[in-house]
Amino acid sequence: MEVKASARYIRMSPKKVRLVLGVVKGMDAGEALEQLRFLNKRATGPVIKLLNSAVANATHNLGLEKSNLYIKEIVAGLGPTLKRWKPRAFGRATPIRKKTSHISVVLAEKKPTKQVKKKETKVEAPVAVKDFEKAAKQAKKEEQKAEIEPKAKEKKAKAVEEKRMPEKGRKEQLEQLRKKEKRGIFRKIFSRKTGSS
Repeated sequence: MEVKASARYIRMSPKKVRLVLGVVKGMDAGEALEQLRFLNKRATGPVIKLLNSAVANATHNLGLEKSNLYIKEIVAGLGPTLKRWKPRAFGRATPIRKKTSHISVVLAEKKPTKQVKKKETKVEAPVAVKDFEKAAKQAKKEEQKAEIEPKAKEKKAKAVEEKRMPEKGRKEQLEQLRKKEKRGIFRKIFSRKTGSS
């Protein structure tokens, strides 16, 4: 059984990527990953990521073992080229071609195994528009309840604070609290230190 994976639009020329691919072609998947880990080329990053993706596809989707996989085919092709320019002497410009590459890999089994049934994922029935509208209304009601509850708690907290105040000077403290609440915008606009009162 074969497993395919591809990485597209890698910002690196295919010529440079092929240097890395030549090293791992035909190797076991695990061995190739170890070989790439110690290879001193920039192209190893995308290739390692691609191999990990292909192995994950094989193990998750098809139930194959990583130790039984080898790289049957690995190819780097030319992707779209980004064209830029570089200023040169005497008002000239020379083109810069920033090449991209598409890498594709095919993993195969060393010893063929019996095909395991794929894991079936249960798909929920589509939600009708009416049900969706009802759900949206319920969500709004719950949000409104959630907003009302904190306000009620604040009122209770203020009442508790007023009860806790000592009898002596209680009226004075209440008046100060009320003044602070009333100040609001007037104090913000006409500050004491601006000179205008």
